[in-house]
Amino acid sequence: MKQIEDLINKALKDLELTQVDFSVEHPKEESHGDYSSNVAMILAKQMGKNPRELATKIVEQIYKGPSLAKTFEKIEVAGPGFINFYLKPAVLREKVEQIVMDKWEKPLKGKKYSVEYTDPNPFKEFHLGHLYSNLIGESIAKIFEANGATVWRGDFYGDVGMHIAKSVWGMRQKMEKEQVSLSDLAKLSIKERQNYMGQGYALGVNKFEEDEKIKEEIKDINYMVYVASQEVLVKNRGWKPLVDYRQYLQGHEADYPKIREIYQAGLAWSLEYFETYYKRLGTKFDGYYPESWVGEVGLGVVEDGLQKGVLELGEEGAVIYRGEQDGLHTRVFRNKMGLPTYEAKDLGLVKAKYSEFPFDYSLNIFGKEIDEYYKVVKKALEQIEPELGKKQEHLAHGMVNLPTGKMSSRKGNVITVEWLLNEARDQALKLIKNEQMSDEKKLEVAEQVGQGAVKYALLKSNVGENVTFDFGQSVSFSGASGPYIQYTYARAMSVLRKADTLRETPLKSLQGSLPNSEEMSILRWIYRYDEAVIQAGVEKAPNVIAQYLYDLAQRFNTFYNGTKIAGDSERLWLTQAVAKVLKSGLGLLGIQAPEEM
Repeated sequence: MKQIEDLINKALKDLELTQVDFSVEHPKEESHGDYSSNVAMILAKQMGKNPRELATKIVEQIYKGPSLAKTFEKIEVAGPGFINFYLKPAVLREKVEQIVMDKWEKPLKGKKYSVEYTDPNPFKEFHLGHLYSNLIGESIAKIFEANGATVWRGDFYGDVGMHIAKSVWGMRQKMEKEQVSLSDLAKLSIKERQNYMGQGYALGVNKFEEDEKIKEEIKDINYMVYVASQEVLVKNRGWKPLVDYRQYLQGHEADYPKIREIYQAGLAWSLEYFETYYKRLGTKFDGYYPESWVGEVGLGVVEDGLQKGVLELGEEGAVIYRGEQDGLHTRVFRNKMGLPTYEAKDLGLVKAKYSEFPFDYSLNIFGKEIDEYYKVVKKALEQIEPELGKKQEHLAHGMVNLPTGKMSSRKGNVITVEWLLNEARDQALKLIKNEQMSDEKKLEVAEQVGQGAVKYALLKSNVGENVTFDFGQSVSFSGASGPYIQYTYARAMSVLRKADTLRETPLKSLQGSLPNSEEMSILRWIYRYDEAVIQAGVEKAPNVIAQYLYDLAQRFNTFYNGTKIAGDSERLWLTQAVAKVLKSGLGLLGIQAPEEM
């Protein structure tokens, strides 16, 4: 595209025509060429000239320039004045080689990117909403890496706050009523323990709203949780507390040891539980950021904000940011008791991540329900820490629902990731009919296909949209689904195995006869892969990769069904190129590519 833009700009200069902003794009109809520009129509509108005549002059001038014989088959004027460029098959082959050998120019090479995602809350079960954030974040991290960046994966989790206090209160009530001890719970499976804590949370939430006395009890537990969390920070991080939470224990000293015991056990169990899912999903975080830690870090940022006049003292000593001055709304960053609010914690989160990984760019991924809230946090950060603020962005994603409707932790109708992945795996297992495959191998492939179904279904839509996950559409070997693309990859690998052309040596572009229409369709799609990866990185949009792979799979299956591949070196080369790109692209979505299905 850059080369074509340069050719056009040089022609405009040589013709002494005005330089204008124009586009160079892939035309929707491939019969209209590989690239198309609207420069003549833009220019004609300004000059009051005939666009086709202007386009013809520009093309003639381009042909007077450097030799184009090695690059373009032809350049022609079409329609009302589009200029269409047709690349030579040999150029397409060369470009495909660069892509499958991963030798294309990486725009983020040398950059350090931080991506924060998933962010589950301890004491709750890992549900579909957490999974969605995880899949988006992991895919974007991989896309950034494919563009050349070094990526730091961060996980921010709420280890303190009223949600934890409600969970601890609910667990304590259940344990006393059912005469269950922590040692009894420790004997349960990870899943059973987390389910128990989830029940405790649901109980705490409901009673908090129904009973004023219980509400006050939970508020007291909240302070005890903060003290207990500080003890964890001191032990695990060597942290020196900046806030004296112990002053709020007055009158509850006798109760604190039991609360601490429940909290610290539940926290450790939760983090262990989350790691089982991260391992299953293929996520490995570089940094973990508990809310208790970043809250204290955030207080330092709040103090800086006060000194710089960005933040101000409000009623009763609270520290606020008046967002109305920026078209936003007012938020409290330190409450009247001198304690950090969630806003302060988010400020501290940025500082904490930067202290461990001095990034050039940082992306936070979370649900769009807090989108407006975070705009205020970012605006405050930009004024308190300008250099850090301009490096920080957020991406707000939609909600995930099932066809039956919305989920809710408080109502207890949460779909857990455990159930979802197991169900997808079991349904995929029914589709695998390969009798030569062992039962163990079938289960392994079914896990890969089941995850492929879930991941593709959730990533194929625009990140900002709500998503409805449907098993019938997702766990299928047809249509826009993960299993369909995985099956296409396995099909290509089967062809290569039978032809004995599987090898790790570099692909060599063959100069055979002019490819037929099906082959050209594949060539014209593979060479765009790097563009799709760059676009997905710029737009932070895994759906760009998902759509690209579906289109490539469709093209290959048309080619496979209508062309004899065996015995033709050029077609086997093309098949191998398709396989490599499909595997690479699936990897960017966090999806494995089984070679047999």
